[in-house]
Amino acid sequence: MAGAWDPQSHTPQAPGSGVAGDQPIAGVKSAHPVAVVEGFEGAEGLAGSVPSVHADAVARLAEAQAVLADALAAIPVGLLSDTEAVTALSTVEAIGRTVDAARVSTATDVDRRARVLGREGLAWRMGCTGPWDVLTRVTRVSAREVKRRTKLGDAVLPRPCGGSSWLPPLFPTVGAALAAGEIGVETAELIVAGLQVISHRVAPDDLLTAERALVATAAGLITPETENLAGAGVPVTTDLIRGMVAQWQAALDPDGVLPTEDLFEAKSNIGFGQLKNGLYPVKGGVTPELFGVMNTLFDAFLSFHARPAFPTAEEQALMDSGQMIPGAETADGESDTGPDLDVIEAELRERRADTRTGGEKRADILRALFEHAARDTDTPSMGGSALTVMVHVNAADLASGVGVGWIDGVEAPVSLKTVHQRICDGGFQGVLFGEHNEVLKLGPERRYFNRAQRRAITARDGGCIIPGCKAPAHWAEVHHVKPWAQDGPTTVDNGVLLCWFHHHSIDTSGWEIRMVKGSPQVRAPGLIDPQRLWRPPNRHRAHQVLTGPPRRD
Repeated sequence: MAGAWDPQSHTPQAPGSGVAGDQPIAGVKSAHPVAVVEGFEGAEGLAGSVPSVHADAVARLAEAQAVLADALAAIPVGLLSDTEAVTALSTVEAIGRTVDAARVSTATDVDRRARVLGREGLAWRMGCTGPWDVLTRVTRVSAREVKRRTKLGDAVLPRPCGGSSWLPPLFPTVGAALAAGEIGVETAELIVAGLQVISHRVAPDDLLTAERALVATAAGLITPETENLAGAGVPVTTDLIRGMVAQWQAALDPDGVLPTEDLFEAKSNIGFGQLKNGLYPVKGGVTPELFGVMNTLFDAFLSFHARPAFPTAEEQALMDSGQMIPGAETADGESDTGPDLDVIEAELRERRADTRTGGEKRADILRALFEHAARDTDTPSMGGSALTVMVHVNAADLASGVGVGWIDGVEAPVSLKTVHQRICDGGFQGVLFGEHNEVLKLGPERRYFNRAQRRAITARDGGCIIPGCKAPAHWAEVHHVKPWAQDGPTTVDNGVLLCWFHHHSIDTSGWEIRMVKGSPQVRAPGLIDPQRLWRPPNRHRAHQVLTGPPRRD
């Protein structure tokens, strides 16, 4: 940012300090710029301030404002040719980026001056309660916008270090590009916020490389960091930068993804607001994995070739007469568990131990619905292929256990824990790439637990085998009791049904599963079952003998 700042101009000067540079300049009005703000209480307290050698630069701003206002007002919007309209849009946006950069730097400068305490401080002399009061009154913007500008300014501008000393900016490349109008405030904020999250866990040189690469990509510059990337030299949109920031975070700090995911994996939250305009607004948020599942399913149904399915005339007649109730075959409200007393006792303990909020449970239910719909044969295909959520992971990362995975269409990475779970339930296909990213070999699709095996496991388990869980079989996933990564076989004797919640938390929840003579047994965590006994799991209700009292195995 050479030439973009002058440390002396950032140093508050007390009136009458006697510094030679503070003496009035011939031909320059001595009125302080702030004093011209109409209706501003306390502005007269600054009228006696002695202008600096830079007063002429401030005076030229008013002239530039008038010229710019005339030029903008002269644009005959709606009468331009297509080329002229696009050129005008591009030029006005470039002007806006430059002005926004100046907004950030001037707001940060005044904010720092107003933080000086006592009667000599800028806020006191202007009759304001503090920095934000000064800024919001002068700019007439919200406190939120003021905070946004000064927060970015503190990251991309030189920092005062007592007296006349200055420290370099935390993000100098972003600051230089912002001042030059090469990137906008929104892009600068994304880069700064994304890199600050990992700054304390990443080497400074690596952080600087990421900063330079992101700025060059956003500005369309070819630098050593971007010269070998596809599309180098072409500016990208802010939305794409958001995804690239996430990729740099995962590349520089892969261990940071798992703690974050573990913190939020069960925190998908779905809720409803108050009725408004005849609609109940849906509120909440979902994890990257659930977003990938939902978005893929939405795309399938919104595909041009997809058509909504309506009941036939015969089915509609049966529904109108009350002889057919949609969904009645699964709405009997009966539990999918048998009458085993151990199951009932475990269910009560499970209810006490389930700490999910109502919104989190609804999100898990929504996930199960989407998963079921994705597997349903009536779900529209995409491009002639069955609905598939594609999860990509580097083979070396998968083998080492360090790294992340990526879901098509989702910016945020997922942890290897999620990758292992998706492989366990759905299988994988290896792709070997060459030096130039060309596909050298496409391995066979290893589909775990084919349909015949799923049917057999479903007939045995009937649903999620964790005692007390009501998830039916068509919502469940098949779990390797001995993990596939440890060469666990993909056989009926090594597979059990688990709902998504219990499948995703089986390694950390304390529940244990083992197979005995081809049948699963479960052991509850100590908080649920202090005796830690191995017990029969939920069983398909067809296995219960109804000609006598329930048996206790």
